[in-house]
Amino acid sequence: MSIAEPTPEISTENSAAPQTVAVVGAGLGGLAAACTLAARGHAVTLFDKNDWLGGKAAQHNESGYRFDMGPTILTMPSVLKRIFGEAGRNLEDYLDLVCLDPQWRCFFDASQGGGVLDLRADVAKMKETINGFVRDFPAEGQATGTEIGGGYENFVRYAERLHKVSDRFFFWQSVGGIMDTFKADGMFNLEVLQDLLALKMGATVGGTIRSHVPDERVAQMLDHFTQYVGSAPDQSPAVLCGIASMQVNEGVWYPMGGTRAVPQALTRLAEELGVDLRPGCPVEGIGVERGRASTVTTAAGETLRFDAVVSNSDTVRTHKELLGGTKFESKFLKKRNYEAACSGVVLYLGLNKRYDHIEHHNFVFSRDHHEEFDAIYKQGIPAPDPTAYVCAPAKTEPAVAPEGGEALYILVHTPYLRPGHDWSKMLPEYRQVILDKLKRTAGMEDIEDRIVTEASLTPEGIDKRYRVLNGAIYGLASHGRFFGAFKPGNRSKDLPGLYLAGGSAHPGPGMPMALMSGWIAADACDQDAKS
Repeated sequence: MSIAEPTPEISTENSAAPQTVAVVGAGLGGLAAACTLAARGHAVTLFDKNDWLGGKAAQHNESGYRFDMGPTILTMPSVLKRIFGEAGRNLEDYLDLVCLDPQWRCFFDASQGGGVLDLRADVAKMKETINGFVRDFPAEGQATGTEIGGGYENFVRYAERLHKVSDRFFFWQSVGGIMDTFKADGMFNLEVLQDLLALKMGATVGGTIRSHVPDERVAQMLDHFTQYVGSAPDQSPAVLCGIASMQVNEGVWYPMGGTRAVPQALTRLAEELGVDLRPGCPVEGIGVERGRASTVTTAAGETLRFDAVVSNSDTVRTHKELLGGTKFESKFLKKRNYEAACSGVVLYLGLNKRYDHIEHHNFVFSRDHHEEFDAIYKQGIPAPDPTAYVCAPAKTEPAVAPEGGEALYILVHTPYLRPGHDWSKMLPEYRQVILDKLKRTAGMEDIEDRIVTEASLTPEGIDKRYRVLNGAIYGLASHGRFFGAFKPGNRSKDLPGLYLAGGSAHPGPGMPMALMSGWIAADACDQDAKS
């Protein structure tokens, strides 16, 4: 599968008024913003509190095993291609990307009828695969027959329309609410109104999926496209079904060297473009002069003046901490009751022997998605029988582990941090819950015997390591049937000169969206410099 071209045309016109710009936070969004601004002729200084650049896309190395610590699934490589294209560079010269098919392998609980189902890139083949799965693994009380595969095909068509609508009104521009999606000359255009009707305002992801696919196991697989944004399908707006089309159209890719290779490639590009990189340099405040964001103050007490500031820090924490005590903090927080997305427990297990029956990406599904999502998103407790995402990269890159071994990455979603959560006490018991789930549902009965090295990351660790809101992996939750898809816009409406990037800004979390947010923030900054 080749990498698709991005829909919008790449801007090759440099800014008419080069500016000095501070980028606070060198996660994927911050790196994307820095590279885009530098490619357009601006003088960029990039700050990060960590000694490495790339935020959550970090690595853990131990005893010959190499683990990606954060994101492991790369979709929509066209976003990266666009960012490198800003500088006239070819992505292929910086990254070696391998297309994965099957994209996922899914293991289902015996109480649902069990079975194993691979998510394939080709829709026609996937339709037949689903029909064969439902026939070979019938579930009591669930629909059977060819309508399941046909329903999947119809769902993908609907998701593709949502994706096209998003491309026109949602992506590649600063959007903070529904009115931002309208063009002045398109408010009453019939095509626009038809697109809005297609969004099924008021419908949820979970309900929309099940209206097409009545088999609960196949629906559970499709639900997990919204897990890229760390939100419950039964609370998220139907427009997020468009994520399925993005993956179907562009595929799932693995960068050789791991997903850590992505920020390394962006760092190399930033260096080539002359970005002043300052890892290990925390920013403690953003200063305001004459009603504009104009300075940053570092933890060392140094105050530096800039024409504009891009914050790749969590948007809520940006306003609470970097702008704390100003009117801009209170104005931002009054707009909406922003809720953190879910957090997670990650186990990094070095195995002395890999499992041949699992794929690069795997989902081991819970017995009951209602029980699971109710625990995580409503009760605020770990799910008693969770869904586990399992990444086994040695399938594609054997060098991640000693010969014959595996660097297994296991992620289970948990609630964001609540008062009373003490993961130093909760982890040992929940680790066993996770391993028992893999033994019971994914055929990994001897996993504990294969472990030779182990590390973990909990919501508390995520909170301290990445300075995110309440330990949330995915920024802000996408809950709300009507407005859940909207995050804070990339151009601050309250404070001129401030731009927002990262998973808690528009268009949201996940590798491609965080990268896109950086490009949008940079583009808005550049366009404002020209005006």
